[in-house]
Amino acid sequence: MESQIILILFGGFLLLLFLGAPITVALGVSTLISFLYLDENPIKFVQIAFTSVGSFPLMALPAFILAGALMEASGLSRRLINVAESFAGPFTGGMSAATVFACLFFGAISGSGPATTAAVGMLMIPAMIERGYGRSYASAITASSGGLGIVIPPSIPLIIFGIAALGMPAPPEAVEKFGNFQTVSIPKLFIAGFFPAFLIAGSLLIMNYILAKKRGYKGSAEGWSARQIWCELYRGFWALMAPVVILGGIYSGFFTPTEAAIVAIFYTLVIGAFIYRELSWQKLFTALETTTWLTGRVLLIMFTATVFGRLLVENQIPAVIADSMLSVTDNIYIIWALVIFFLLFVGMFMETLATILILVPVMLPVAYSVGIDPIHFGVVMVCCLGIGFQTPPLGENLFIASGISNISIEKISVAALPFAAINTVAIFIIAFVPEISLWLPRFFGY
Repeated sequence: MESQIILILFGGFLLLLFLGAPITVALGVSTLISFLYLDENPIKFVQIAFTSVGSFPLMALPAFILAGALMEASGLSRRLINVAESFAGPFTGGMSAATVFACLFFGAISGSGPATTAAVGMLMIPAMIERGYGRSYASAITASSGGLGIVIPPSIPLIIFGIAALGMPAPPEAVEKFGNFQTVSIPKLFIAGFFPAFLIAGSLLIMNYILAKKRGYKGSAEGWSARQIWCELYRGFWALMAPVVILGGIYSGFFTPTEAAIVAIFYTLVIGAFIYRELSWQKLFTALETTTWLTGRVLLIMFTATVFGRLLVENQIPAVIADSMLSVTDNIYIIWALVIFFLLFVGMFMETLATILILVPVMLPVAYSVGIDPIHFGVVMVCCLGIGFQTPPLGENLFIASGISNISIEKISVAALPFAAINTVAIFIIAFVPEISLWLPRFFGY
């Protein structure tokens, strides 16, 4: 029975994807066929889908999407980029290094890879091209840095991972072998993602320096200007305070991630309307329209992916997959290598949030069975999928960068390969050294 369900569920899903069906349709139809094969009441499909969006943490999703859209409309993102650019100075590859920092700053507000790429790329890609950078290189570094938007907290994929993992306790045999695992919570995931995000950003900066030196991308001839840096810091003070207010409130325990998203919206509205005075009614409605479209798209995937995952768990398919992997090896480093390469491969073809919802029920039991901490696993999983934004054929960041720079995705993809390679090395370091993810949450008392 288990092998037949696996064949129907995954076979139907892959067949529909191959035929060009949207991922939501592929998930829903393959799951419904499996329900009918098991003689389950189809109303259960609807009930699971409906309850999947009833969790309090999920409210943070549309709120952070709206906060990111409002910050772009209010001019906060532009001021963050100006601050990052002022620090570039005569540094080799300074403009592209500023792009990495700008993506890190904006990612700490929006929680979205594509939103980060669009907001930063609209300003930095033309600026780099004007300074003599190749179009493909300027686009590639922006697309690669945009992936930081889903690793640096607050991260929408980390929220989705937390929701998916909350209902999946460690198997009794894993607890008996390794002891109790820590519980999954979204604030804990946010804190755990902080150091890995900076490690990945650091790897991008190293590769940027090597490539920029090789290609002769020098900084400005004027050198650093303390006056210019101070002026940009002064102009961007309220924009720089946004991640401080959001993340400081979460880490201090003053408010939950869901409440932080609402605070971010309120903060942006006040700053954009009354201090920077750039937020018009038209921009507000555009931001609301963007949020509605993106949220609806995500929730449709969540509906079907949650039912898909529930069917996997109820038929003990994750246990079958875990046993088959452990029958090959129980070496944790080899397991990590298999997981990372698998996630990198899947991230090339599937949308990030759908991948998390589909694979958490399958892969988290495997992680438990070899003693991997669920928080650590969640951070590594999101880091791996972040590379998917810069790799074809799905790579959303590549499409955005291509639209801005007016250059083919093929050329950007080739230019992005060194950044994907160095990011992969960083991910292996994060996976093999758990303290990079787990020290900070423990320091904060989680």
